[in-house]
Amino acid sequence: MRMRGKTDNKAKGTILIRKEEVVEGEHHGGSWKVAYADFVTAMMAFFLLMWLLTATTEEQRKGLADYFSPNSVLSHNSSGTGQPFGGRTAFSDGAMLSDLGNPQVTVGQQPVVDRVDEDASDVIIQPRPHRDDVESKDPDLGGRPPPKPPPQQVRNAAPAGPVPVAATTAGRGDVQRKPTEAELQAALEKREKQAFEQAAQQIQDAVGNDPQLAELARQLAIDMTPEGLRIQIRDADREPMFPLGSAVPNDKARLLLQKVAPVLARLTQDVSIAGHTDAAPFAGSGRTNWELSADRANATRRLLIESGLQESRIRSVTGNAERDPAVPADPLAAANRRIAIVVLRAVRPLPEAP
Repeated sequence: MRMRGKTDNKAKGTILIRKEEVVEGEHHGGSWKVAYADFVTAMMAFFLLMWLLTATTEEQRKGLADYFSPNSVLSHNSSGTGQPFGGRTAFSDGAMLSDLGNPQVTVGQQPVVDRVDEDASDVIIQPRPHRDDVESKDPDLGGRPPPKPPPQQVRNAAPAGPVPVAATTAGRGDVQRKPTEAELQAALEKREKQAFEQAAQQIQDAVGNDPQLAELARQLAIDMTPEGLRIQIRDADREPMFPLGSAVPNDKARLLLQKVAPVLARLTQDVSIAGHTDAAPFAGSGRTNWELSADRANATRRLLIESGLQESRIRSVTGNAERDPAVPADPLAAANRRIAIVVLRAVRPLPEAP
């Protein structure tokens, strides 16, 4: 009996039970969906806002702001179907106001025009100044035009001040008065004078801004004469524009005339050129100061044309010898030797009244 028991225990053996725990990974299927849904919702709200801003008018946007405003809750109403904005949409005509159910009536004066038959009259029917149900202090003219004020009132209402050239004549209606010949002449003369003054300033600036001609500025004289704008280039002591007895200008005289020519070219008036000498007799036989002054004036003409002055604007080229001295008290003065360029007036000034 004992041996059997031992055999049974050996036959049973040792039983081992193994339990394996499976560790699963983290779940990744829920959190990113919430974030993505929030992003999509925000983008949808953004594009809806952009659409509302572009698809609605200013009045409709005010209606939307009024509807969502918490300050006037009692003023909001809806339509019979319970829709917001009183049944209006963003595509409805007119303003989307929240007080559509509160009509407002404003009482005011409205002119009444009588019915009249059309005719060939030029009289414009005037509206009545009042209605039958509203009192008014103005008289009822029955559609007739109001009477004209007396002439004294019209004169008192006229503004004070100078009367323009094209003025109305009192007592004759709106008739414009044409300017007289004297007024036109004065206006043209004033315009020409302004052009001459501007040209003189331009010549002085061109000569003064050139370092090579700074010393010659005192030999340039510009003034206004009855004939027009006169530009004189004069000799100075030991600084002649032409060599003694010669009609060929030196380099400084050439440069000075090249500054003057472009300014003259911008004007439209004719030009005259005159040469002058001093009273010293010309050395040599068969030639006098007449020929010398004329040759110097003609040389000046050629230089001006080469520098841009139109040849068709040259009116005259003359030599006056010593007959018109700039310094009558000293016939031999260097200032008597000069070239005079005159821009002739196109408008002659009117003679002064005695």
